[in-house]
Amino acid sequence: MTPADLSRTVLHAVRRAVDEDALRAPVPARVRVERTRPGGSGDYACAVALQLAGPAALPALEVARILRERVAAEPGVGRVEITGPGFLSFTLDAPAESDRAVLAAVREQGLAYGHGGALGDEIHQLHHAREVRAAVTAQAVFRLLVAQGARGRTTCEQAPDPDWARLGVTVDAYGTPPTPLTEIRPVPAGATAGELLERLGPDAARWGLLRAAGHDRAALGPELLVQGEANPLFRVRYAHARARALTRGAAALGFTAEAAPYGDSPAPYDRAARPLLDLLADHPGVLLAGARHRAPDRVARQLEAVAHAFFDFHDSCPPLPAGDEKPSAAHRARLAIAEAAGTVLAGGLSLLGIRAPEHL
Repeated sequence: MTPADLSRTVLHAVRRAVDEDALRAPVPARVRVERTRPGGSGDYACAVALQLAGPAALPALEVARILRERVAAEPGVGRVEITGPGFLSFTLDAPAESDRAVLAAVREQGLAYGHGGALGDEIHQLHHAREVRAAVTAQAVFRLLVAQGARGRTTCEQAPDPDWARLGVTVDAYGTPPTPLTEIRPVPAGATAGELLERLGPDAARWGLLRAAGHDRAALGPELLVQGEANPLFRVRYAHARARALTRGAAALGFTAEAAPYGDSPAPYDRAARPLLDLLADHPGVLLAGARHRAPDRVARQLEAVAHAFFDFHDSCPPLPAGDEKPSAAHRARLAIAEAAGTVLAGGLSLLGIRAPEHL
């Protein structure tokens, strides 16, 4: 069960409780579940009972008890606990099954993994100044919104800079539009699109403009071009290229990926793969949060975390056999995780308008 699956399961439990007249409250459009913080209970937690307590005219603990009995009966949910003033904490059943579901979703959806329809009822107009960072940010936010089902357009205060097109930026209209809009005004870059393109090229320029939060100054120095681990953009793209190289190497050795259990001893695999698998499972939620909060920097940070976890996993559990070693179920399972990481990295970079080369 993925976090998105769990969110739908909890929402279904709320709807059932309302239909059965056990709970008299409006059914929310969506339910947010989050990974449990360190020291917390279970795998995921949800505050929906606190959200519904007021409209239902019931204590949050009572609402939590009503929902717990309905969620606990669902397949894939091992245990549901009530903590604090009414939080629901979920422990998922059969982690291996949940992991395989995530890997299967990545394989099936490809670069669109994490896209969805959560914002399908929303229409947005993103309005920005005639400034390169504002233009690039608006374009990235627009991509994130569309990936979550929203519709809309981008508009600029004045006629766009012709060099923006080389950064992948288009503007639907300019001037002061008469309709409601969302202002996109990050800290200005302090350089024009032409200057950034000359110094950095389109990919490094876009990463530098998007990596920092909008209220922070963008780092646009020569470090963005360094071909080494100190450069996060290089690390992200190199992790993607390495994942693709693993697939080619496995094909040369005559085997392919398989999201199967790790042989007869899952413990070492689970320890090494857990951080990466958790990040892959969290990816859809990060994309949705990036869209809702107009924050493409969240996506950039997620990609950095995936790349870091990928190399940790790759180094401790190599997906390809070495020397006279024969390909095994363990290698096929490791390769499935590595390929999923590469897909997530490519998909995230695509949403930011950045190329993901297969060779570096």
